[in-house]
This record gives sequence, C-alpha cells and structure tokens, in this order.
Amino acid sequence: MLKDQDHSLIDLIHKPILTDKTTRLLEDNQYCFTVKKNANKNDIKKAVEKLFNVRVININTLMKPKKKRTVGKFTGTRTLFKKAIVKLHPSDQITLFPEN
Repeated sequence: MLKDQDHSLIDLIHKPILTDKTTRLLEDNQYCFTVKKNANKNDIKKAVEKLFNVRVININTLMKPKKKRTVGKFTGTRTLFKKAIVKLHPSDQITLFPEN
C-alpha cells in the first residue's frame, strides 16, 4: 500500500510532452514531462525514480510564459505549466510507447 508521501510524489508528474524537439531528446536519453507548478527538482527526481524505476542524473525545469489567445470575441491566456527535462543514466530507459 502506498503512503501519503508516495501519492503526492506520483501526483507531481502529469504527462510526457511529445513534440519534434522532445523526440530528438529521446536519443540523448532525456525525457520531458509536465509537472505541477510548485514542484521542485528534488521532488521531481524522487517521483521519476519511483514511478519508472530508473536513475536520474540531471533535471532542468522551466515555466512556460503566458501567451495571449483570442477565440472569437473572447480574449484570455493559454494555460501555464511547468516543464521538466529529465536526463537518465545511460543504462536506464523509459518506455513511452509499449509494443503490445
């Protein structure tokens, strides 16, 4: 059974980001995830190591800037998220696309 701390670590990571740039980063054993805004690097490292059973070498984080969007006559901002780029140990790997 998971503890409360384990649940909070699992909830930090939302989903992987899959774009042209991030698929190129997969060749260097780097993976991109959206994470909670208040997550710090130590918590992200613990969460990735616990979820995927891998060893993390380095983590870079960034906040996406606000972007103004207009839909019809309504103006608003695009949702903000925090992006984490995680570099793994060369012998470890995360399977994003299972071959079932």
